[in-house]
Amino acid sequence: MSKIAVLGAGSWGTALSIVLADNGHEVCLWSHRKEQAERINSTHKNEKYLADVSLPMNIKAFYNLEEAIKGAAAIVIVVPTKAIREVCQELNQILDKGITIIHASKGIEPGTLKRVSEMVDEELHHFKYEDIVVLSGPSHAEEVALRHPTTVTVAAVNKNKAIHAQDLFINEAFRVYTSSDILGIELGGSLKNIIALGAGISDGLGYGDNAKAALITRGLAEMARLGTKLGADPLSFLGLSGVGDLIVTCTSVHSRNWRAGNLLGKGHDLDDVLNQMGMVVEGVRTVKAAYQFAKEEAVEMPITTGIYQILFENKTPKDIVEQLMGRTKREEMDDIAHLLVERYAK
Repeated sequence: MSKIAVLGAGSWGTALSIVLADNGHEVCLWSHRKEQAERINSTHKNEKYLADVSLPMNIKAFYNLEEAIKGAAAIVIVVPTKAIREVCQELNQILDKGITIIHASKGIEPGTLKRVSEMVDEELHHFKYEDIVVLSGPSHAEEVALRHPTTVTVAAVNKNKAIHAQDLFINEAFRVYTSSDILGIELGGSLKNIIALGAGISDGLGYGDNAKAALITRGLAEMARLGTKLGADPLSFLGLSGVGDLIVTCTSVHSRNWRAGNLLGKGHDLDDVLNQMGMVVEGVRTVKAAYQFAKEEAVEMPITTGIYQILFENKTPKDIVEQLMGRTKREEMDDIAHLLVERYAK
């Protein structure tokens, strides 16, 4: 068994720590808040995020980053995307070579349009992009922490690194698949948060299952359209980190993106929503990045555009619904089917 450092003591970082601890690993859970680390060690609970879950004894919390990663065979980065660069810059000063780097954060950096793996690659100078592993898939922390059956994907250009990550995490409650399409896996995990905001808005407006099914389905086409234009395999969007994560994030009250959208649909403004949430809503940042991507790559993304207008241009949700429903008529299967034919029929 190995010593694993998990950086980020939110709900998802804590849940992944439980998976690793269940597999017999010594887990060092790092928090940037000293009082949180001390509280976890004294109570064996992360009361703010997973209050009802007792943590295994082989999880120890740390506040000092250097102490947390000392002797670790792998580092799992699970901080919000806005903190990725800062944490990696600190790591760069103290990190040795030969450690497997896995990230489980979902988002795209506005402005630079960098995925998390690209940000990690830019900041960690002793590591190659090919060796960075991404973990993504339909996985609410609340359910993972209770050992409910969950499946995810780990992706890396370096197949051996992906298999190493698979071996670290896989158990009877947490099934892990591998992929080489790091681009598609990351984009699926990021872009689905936008569609989850839309699903929450739809529910907040009081619309039913028909509207949400339409959002999920057309949202998937939108995700695949942009992802394929950027070089991802369209089949990745039909897998766990695409349609799988899309379903769970758009339909569950555990989803903070759905909850934020639900409040927006009920008439709350963005600042009020973010204050009420008390946690990072990655979809809000990702909307900015995806909207910029769509314009720069000339990719049609009407749902993303509409949600961007709600968040940042003071359009009302009902205005955007009318805008989406009034679009020019077209064939349905001119999206994913066309992308698949274009990629595989050559």
